[in-house]
Amino acid sequence: MQGVLISRRLLLAGIASAAMASPRGAYAQGRASVLVIGMDISDGRNYDPARMSDLTPPLTNGNVYETLVTLHPGDYSTIQPLLATEWGTAQDGKAWRFHLRKGVKFWDGGDFTAEDVKFSLDRIVNLKDQPSAYATNVKSVEVVDRHTVDIVMNDPNVPLLMNLVAPAFAIYSKKLATAQGATSEPGADKSDKATAWLNQNSAGTAAYRMVSWERNSAVTLARNEHWWGGKAPFERVVIRHIADGAAQLLALRRGDIDAAFNLTAEQRASLKGSPDLRVEETASLDHIYMTLTSSPELNKALAVPEARRAVGYAIDYDGIINGLIGGSAVRPASFLPIGVGGSTAALTQQDGFRQDLDKAKALLAAAGLPGGFEFELSIANAAILGTNYQIIAQKIQSDLARVGIKMALKPLDPVNLRTLYNGGKTQSVITFWNTPSPEPSLWSTASVERVAKRVHWNVPQDMQDLVARASKARDTTDQTKLYVEYQKNLIANANYITLLQPIYRIAVSNRIKNFNATGAGWYIEMEQVKPA
Repeated sequence: MQGVLISRRLLLAGIASAAMASPRGAYAQGRASVLVIGMDISDGRNYDPARMSDLTPPLTNGNVYETLVTLHPGDYSTIQPLLATEWGTAQDGKAWRFHLRKGVKFWDGGDFTAEDVKFSLDRIVNLKDQPSAYATNVKSVEVVDRHTVDIVMNDPNVPLLMNLVAPAFAIYSKKLATAQGATSEPGADKSDKATAWLNQNSAGTAAYRMVSWERNSAVTLARNEHWWGGKAPFERVVIRHIADGAAQLLALRRGDIDAAFNLTAEQRASLKGSPDLRVEETASLDHIYMTLTSSPELNKALAVPEARRAVGYAIDYDGIINGLIGGSAVRPASFLPIGVGGSTAALTQQDGFRQDLDKAKALLAAAGLPGGFEFELSIANAAILGTNYQIIAQKIQSDLARVGIKMALKPLDPVNLRTLYNGGKTQSVITFWNTPSPEPSLWSTASVERVAKRVHWNVPQDMQDLVARASKARDTTDQTKLYVEYQKNLIANANYITLLQPIYRIAVSNRIKNFNATGAGWYIEMEQVKPA
């Protein structure tokens, strides 16, 4: 094992050395067979599909694993085949039956069968980590035959099919995973030992496979020689951790990387007219939001709803979007992104938070805090879009000061921040929501369950019932009305203040083509990217 690790490090070092050479020299040394992406990946904590809950790991996992069904970039309503070629209801409507693609192999050459589907989905449920929340409607997974599987639902009226496009529903080899200590049996949350291996390897069927991850350095992928879709375009893919946009731009210009994810608006503008570089754009379904706790133990002032709403009305949202990230975003009213569950820009204008300093001051007075109050905002030392969390936080700090609210900034390592936030130990954070799938019930359910616990919101039963009714509604008009009501309730409660919904603008070298960016949660369709 030690020899394998050393050889991987030498391989990664060789790739990095080639990437740091001049463009001609790099390509002369085989750089053309390596796709290199520059991105801030400091938030990643693990790459186990059944445990993954951070912003950047889906770029890797969405391209080293495949799911039963998928979505195509730009079309987030039409479910497409992937490892399943056909599907329909079964067992009197209580189950979805999937007919599996034949001739598919895992990267080690092992055959893909219904047993692998059962193992993968049972493991999500029984591991009981965050992705298990997406599988609450999975009652059981039943093998019909070698190439047919039924997923039985707890409630046929609750959505499931769209959820299955999420990278968390990756299908992996039962043989490979169990050899590394994985189990899908009840009690897996205590007995499963595979995460350490899955952080350095993958066990999927996709065009590439993961061969290493070193935090704050790089993720390296290798071509899957057994991919059912043919020969992957590159021998290697390297996702290099480059935190700073200026450093990404320099690396892109030098030919050290082929795509840069974290450039500022000014840096992207500098590429205009370049014969060698372009910007690929797509609307995302993610959002960046700010939390405010309801816990009086953490902050007495924030425990008062009017004080939280005062924060919401003091923020200059247009200044953040236009001034800090060059207009590369829209803004939903609350937790649902625009385009999902009846969320629209019009709803934001009508009912969402917007800068109104007089209203903010009136709310402070109503809260018994006419002179303002103080609280602490925890932020990640990391890039986000074309800026970083600290710059966004400094802008909000300045905005709040105008109504007497003093906000102290607490920068943290992204992993430490996530640990504190998930444990409900923060007064306020700015963080992200990376879409598991375009199913609105995943957002709404999370907001009144696990995310609510992080902000110490004791969700009223009528709010829980509202979310349940919305998730089960099949009439689009009725569902939209329910989700609009849900959004209004979130705004009134003000534990979550959605700052923006990004538009991904990724700078790309013209040495590659077919760079299909997607807002579906895994950034790009990597198997489509080819040398130009």
